[in-house]
Amino acid sequence: MIYRRLGRSGLKVSVLSFGSWVSFGPQLDIDRAAACMTEAREHGVNFFDNAEAYAGGESERIMGEVIRTLGWERHSYVISSKFFWGLHDGVNSTNTLNRKYLLEAIDPSLERLGLDHLDLIFCHRADRETPIEETVWAMHDIVSSGRVLYWGTSEWRADEIRAAWDIAERHHLHKPVMEQPQYNLVSRKRVEKELARLYDDIGLGLTTWSPLASGLLTGKYIDGVPEGSRATLEGYDWLRQMVTDADANAKVAQLRDVADELGCTLAQLSIAWCAANEHVSTVITGASRPEQVTENMKALDVLAQLDDGVMARIDEIMG
Repeated sequence: MIYRRLGRSGLKVSVLSFGSWVSFGPQLDIDRAAACMTEAREHGVNFFDNAEAYAGGESERIMGEVIRTLGWERHSYVISSKFFWGLHDGVNSTNTLNRKYLLEAIDPSLERLGLDHLDLIFCHRADRETPIEETVWAMHDIVSSGRVLYWGTSEWRADEIRAAWDIAERHHLHKPVMEQPQYNLVSRKRVEKELARLYDDIGLGLTTWSPLASGLLTGKYIDGVPEGSRATLEGYDWLRQMVTDADANAKVAQLRDVADELGCTLAQLSIAWCAANEHVSTVITGASRPEQVTENMKALDVLAQLDDGVMARIDEIMG
């Protein structure tokens, strides 16, 4: 495993990490989640990503139960959660980053996970109704309380991140350390263009999600939607529409030729491609079976093969 610093912080995270979005709860019970997390840990993964909203809090509960059952020592792993959508109805309980919601959300999250502190927390989306200064002060206070070590953002615009950082700098508050954007071969603009100045200017780290574009980049949707895939889950019509796009699947078919020449799968190629970006601290992977975790980890072997020629060929295919 390769370990990289999370932006300009001193915290080191495995370049491949494991996340629970979609899978924990809808697809994985505690036993299967434990099998996947154990497999990831045996391959050197030390960062496990979660969020309050995943499966309505059930994802946090499952992950916390797995960690307790396996007896992992607290110093040996990094764990995160994210806040924005909330778990309760009400104007101050959902779709917000106001001070009341944030300070009331952290303790229930810790309780579900069975922890006394989280390593990372993210503002899961931007709240354009709450002043950024209010959110920054709330996150600072949570970090200062010792319940969280670092805070950051997810799917925020570059100007919003810089505004939050500037406020923290001005008032000597804990600054946002990391952003969690989607990043893969079909979703590149935010990471490679919009956020580009922030890597050097403020030392922003990235914990990127969806390296396989929700399964599109595995190639399994080239010939339609297979039974049992995420695109068949209730409430995921948006995903089914995305992964069955004809133009995208035509490009994926060409990528498969590159993968075949490198002796790897499309998924391994796609994950390795994300990790090849030096600004990416960690690529969050997901799996519903331990065998999938093992296959994903083989992307580390592919990473060494991604020379300038291979990367240029991939760019040509993806346009």
